[in-house]
Amino acid sequence: MSATLPTFPWDTLSAATAQARAHAGGLVDLSVGTPVDPVAPVIRDALVAGSAAPGYPTTAGRPELRASAEHALRRRYGVTGLAPDAVLPAIGTKELIAWLPTLLGLGPDDVVVVPELAYPTYDVGARLAGAQVLRADSLTQLGPQTPALIYLNSPSNPTGKVLGVDHLRKVVGWARERGVLVASDECYLGLGWDERPVSVLHPSVCDGDHTGLLAIHSLSKTSSLAGYRAGFVAGDPAVVAELLAVRKHAGMMMPTPVQVAMVAALDDDEHEREQRERYARRRDALLPAVRAAGLRVDDSEAGLYIWATRGEPCRDTVDWFARLGILVAPGEFYGPRGAEHVRIALTATDDAIAAAVDRLS
Repeated sequence: MSATLPTFPWDTLSAATAQARAHAGGLVDLSVGTPVDPVAPVIRDALVAGSAAPGYPTTAGRPELRASAEHALRRRYGVTGLAPDAVLPAIGTKELIAWLPTLLGLGPDDVVVVPELAYPTYDVGARLAGAQVLRADSLTQLGPQTPALIYLNSPSNPTGKVLGVDHLRKVVGWARERGVLVASDECYLGLGWDERPVSVLHPSVCDGDHTGLLAIHSLSKTSSLAGYRAGFVAGDPAVVAELLAVRKHAGMMMPTPVQVAMVAALDDDEHEREQRERYARRRDALLPAVRAAGLRVDDSEAGLYIWATRGEPCRDTVDWFARLGILVAPGEFYGPRGAEHVRIALTATDDAIAAAVDRLS
C-alpha cells in the first residue's frame, strides 16, 4: 500500500533543515503548523477529571460532547438547525479526512475532487480508497463528470484564501442537483484576518438545509489541542449516521478523557479568543517582514500561514530561508500550482517569530 502513496512531504526537507539548524542563532521552524502554546488550564483540568473512567467510550461520543459542539458552532459561527446526533467526534481531523472516502465506500469508479492547492491528506484519503482524484477550483473544470465527493477548504491550507458566500452557495447548489457530497474542511474557520470565513453549514450558504453537507472541525489550532487529537464532523444526519455505523465496526473511539476535555474547550470562548490574539500578534509582526524582504504575499486572508513567493522555484526559496536559519514549507507539497510559493507558519513562539523578523530584516 505504501508504494501507491506519495513520499511523505516533510521527509524531503532534511537538507534544508540541517542548513537552517546550522545557523548561528539556531533553527526557527516555520514549516509545520504545530501549536506551541500551552493548553488552557480549564481544558487540562477537565482532562484530569475525565481520567478515572474505566469503561470503553462510545464511537458516537458522549451526549454532552455532541451538544457542546452544536452549541459552539451556533455561538461562534452562526450555524443553525444542527441536531446533536448530526455531530460525530473524530480522533483528529486528519484521521477523518484520510479515511472518509473509505468509510463512504468509494472506490475505483468514483472521483474525489480536491482543491488545486490542498492539504495532502485529501489526495491520500482518495488513494487509500482506490478512488480517482481530480484537482479543481471551479465547477467548470469538472466538465460532464459527476464526482462522488468534493472537498472545500476555507480558509485554505496552505494559501489562507477564503471562499465567499456566493462561491459556497454555487458549489452547494451544483452538488445537490447531482447528488454529490460536499465535505468542507473548516479547521481554520475562527482565524479570519482580512476576511471573515463562513461555514458551509451557515444558513447564508445552505438556507438551513444540511443535506449532502459535512463540516470538519478541529480544536488543534483554536485550542492548541493537536496532541489531544480532538476533532469532529457535523452536517447531514444521514451521512453522519452512516459514518458512525462504519466507525463502530472499526473501533474508531475517542478516549473518554479527551471527550471531557473537548467539552471544556468547546464551552469556553475566552481561551479561544486569547489564542486568536496570539496568532494575530505574530501575523502582524511577520507579514510586513516577509514583504519587506522582497517576497510577494498572495491570499493569506485568514488561517495560520503566509503564502509567499520570490518568483523562483519553491525549493530555491526554501534554501534562501534556510540560509537565514528559517525553515519553511515548499509550495509544491500542496500541488503543482505551488511550484513557486512557500508556506510560512505563524505557529511559533513570540521569541521565534521575533527572531525570524530580525533575520528577514
